Amino acid sequence: MKKYGAVLRFADFRRIWSGVTLSMLGDGASWTALAWIAVTRGGAGALALLGILYTAPIILGGALAGLIVDRVSRRLLLITDSVVRGCAVGCLPVLAATGQLRLWELYAAAAVCGLLKILPIGIVPAVLPSLVPAELVPTAIALEVVSQGITGLAGPALGGVLIPLLGAEQVLGLAAVSFLLFAVFVRRMDDRLVRPAAPEADGRSSRSSWVPVFRLLGRDRQLLAIVLALSASNVALGMLTVTQPWLAEYTFAKSARTFGLLVAVFAGAELVGSLIAGSRPAATRPMVQIGRLRVISGAGLLFLLVPSLPTVLIGQVICGWAGAMGGVPSQTVRFNRTPPELWARTMTLMRTLILGAIPLGSVIAGPLLAGGRYRTAVLVMAALSGLPGLALLFCFRSRTPVPAATTDVTDVVAGRQVV
Repeated sequence: MKKYGAVLRFADFRRIWSGVTLSMLGDGASWTALAWIAVTRGGAGALALLGILYTAPIILGGALAGLIVDRVSRRLLLITDSVVRGCAVGCLPVLAATGQLRLWELYAAAAVCGLLKILPIGIVPAVLPSLVPAELVPTAIALEVVSQGITGLAGPALGGVLIPLLGAEQVLGLAAVSFLLFAVFVRRMDDRLVRPAAPEADGRSSRSSWVPVFRLLGRDRQLLAIVLALSASNVALGMLTVTQPWLAEYTFAKSARTFGLLVAVFAGAELVGSLIAGSRPAATRPMVQIGRLRVISGAGLLFLLVPSLPTVLIGQVICGWAGAMGGVPSQTVRFNRTPPELWARTMTLMRTLILGAIPLGSVIAGPLLAGGRYRTAVLVMAALSGLPGLALLFCFRSRTPVPAATTDVTDVVAGRQVV
């Protein structure tokens, strides 16, 4: 924990980390509220459509973001993203107060959030090396992953608690405020979050090109394996995000509190896994470690075959803990094997592909649950989460670690980010 405290002593890192954590807290609470409104007004079909519209635009948003993250001020991008998403979500409680809120307006706000949310997801990890000393960069990376666990726990849980007290529409209003506060935190930063210097041979046009990023992924089998494995796992996650409110509505007494409990327990397990992983020394064979944890995560989902609340919670704890434990080493591998001038575009592309797999899970789970094939949905989730881990174990089973390509984050100093 001392490492985390050392990183948080740097004011600009503390501001952007606090802001993005608050924003992701709003993301978690807003999803809980959006999902509850959708399932209570339109059933499983509306919930599945909401899941698609909330996550599918990430693909388009990522494609567009990659063209501008190295050409436009990252500070301006983060502020604009927060303000627009805050306005999109903030209009929903206003419409509800006037009795005019309909499902299509819910879908529209979800699509706007999905389109823009990739910007902070791609930009924030890319600017971390400019905010802390080189020796603390790995810890900063781990803390960024940990913040996802913290917000995944507190956001949905807070939404689940507040919905019966205030109403889902008012929870969306609070989420809108969290987005706007992120813009305030970024505005107060001393660091201007300038774009990185491009290599002399590349020229200005290279700043908006995907070619070097695709070339990097094509030649680096570790990076490609991580993208494929995490994308498959996120299909399972997309299925789980639809399954949780379905269980709360149709199996566990139609309770918003139970929905919040299901989401919060899963996120709490992720938080514990992230904290443990971030405080441990780096693995000598990270790909093998990631593979083992993915297998454990998939095995945990098999507990959901027994649709009782205690068993489902146990399965979610195993799945969430193991998945988060593998998140920190996978993020470190991505940084270590990516040149600094490609960090923003590479992180944007990889996270777009990984997060863009979530809506496929909604497409798969929605019809299965609507057709009463719950156990089939669980088996598909477990296979998607666990089988990629077996593939990683098979491909990287050699006792000799695969040598790192490109660079190591600990060799990067803040002065390398210029212009």
